[in-house]
Amino acid sequence: MIHPIEYRYGRKEVKEIFDEEKRLDYMLKVECAVVKAHYKAGNIRDKSIVDEVEKKANTKFVKLSRVKQIENEINHDVMAVVKGLSEVCEGDAEKYIHLGITSNDTIDTANALQFADFIKFLESDLLNLRSVLTKQAEKNKQLVCIGRTHGQHAIPTTYGMKFAIYAMEIQRHIERLNECKKRLLVGKISGAVGTYAALGENGNEIEKAVMDELNLNPAEISNQVIQRDRYAEFFSHLALIAKTLEKIAIEIRNLQRTEIDEVGEHFEKGKQVGSSTMPQKRNPIIGERICGIGRIIVGNAIASLDNIPLWHERDLTNSSAERIIIPEICILSDYILNLAINLIKNLEFKYENIDRNLNLTNGLIMSEAVMINLTKKGLGRQEAHELVRECAMKVYESNNKINFKDVLLSDEKIRKFLSDDEIRQALNPKNYIGIAVKKVDEICEILKNK
Repeated sequence: MIHPIEYRYGRKEVKEIFDEEKRLDYMLKVECAVVKAHYKAGNIRDKSIVDEVEKKANTKFVKLSRVKQIENEINHDVMAVVKGLSEVCEGDAEKYIHLGITSNDTIDTANALQFADFIKFLESDLLNLRSVLTKQAEKNKQLVCIGRTHGQHAIPTTYGMKFAIYAMEIQRHIERLNECKKRLLVGKISGAVGTYAALGENGNEIEKAVMDELNLNPAEISNQVIQRDRYAEFFSHLALIAKTLEKIAIEIRNLQRTEIDEVGEHFEKGKQVGSSTMPQKRNPIIGERICGIGRIIVGNAIASLDNIPLWHERDLTNSSAERIIIPEICILSDYILNLAINLIKNLEFKYENIDRNLNLTNGLIMSEAVMINLTKKGLGRQEAHELVRECAMKVYESNNKINFKDVLLSDEKIRKFLSDDEIRQALNPKNYIGIAVKKVDEICEILKNK
């Protein structure tokens, strides 16, 4: 084994969709559907021929080992499948196998079958991730924490807001996938350059019959291949999902920093090892793995864009790239989605540290709240901003040795407008989260009804 997908990354049930034997099975399904379509069109009159192909067009009869042996002899993968099926079919059946079609009729239609099976897992993953994010949003809608902009303490927010934002982003990915499916799950049975020349006048009907049999839609028009903008759109969608997961993972990794330490990945007590040399370590390995594998997914999506401009009616430059891209990007996307589901479901919150960080700046994070309170008392916004800024700078200049509250209480200009109790109320982070709880409730309600 060489590739880590073989022994380290990916779920068994998803990897099976992309293994060699399953791939052969998809191609045989297409070849069988073409024979059945010829019968429906009147090009085959003997029903026993269809029955024979339908019986034999599977990996029980067409062995992968035999197909690979033929390919080694003739150096053509699709013709190896055609010959492998032909040699196990009795009577006149072999005469009608692959009749009127080209290699990519089989390959691209098989790709669509493969994508359709993979998307069932992808949809389930996205729905599960949306669900765990929504549950965390609802559970933590009143858990006040410091919000950070530019890496600096800003004003309070809630953990519920964080998770609700992520949940809505996943919802958009679900919507994008539903849009993308109609363009991705298409096949073609249109011949060497897409003119249906070898299929004759009823080529359209033969193509539609194949797609009906396989539960796909026919491409509206094609040349020798399904146009690769369809694949690039889907792979770009997977890259978008990977980037959302990376965003979530980076936030959790940052919040797990020793200096912040508000949340952390679940760590198996008594079992898990954090470092080979530092026994105390509890590294955010799941989040880091999500980020690292996400780079591969994005790289594959970029490679798929280069498959769009093929020469004339097609060249072969997409083929070798797609043998790597298609299984890799799909298997790894499913893998990191499931990593993210488990990461968020089992996330550990450190409430004392969340509260500590809220008060780390000795009240400075409540500067805006004080300013807004001053404007409510009739002071102009700009003047109020300058008054509060001057008080805040005194705290900074003291190296945070003095408390913001004490500076405000001792400032005569501030005291003209705000009482002791009003200043104390304005400095309470839990009093300054706006309608965050309401917004989280709205989002949770929206997502529960999806």
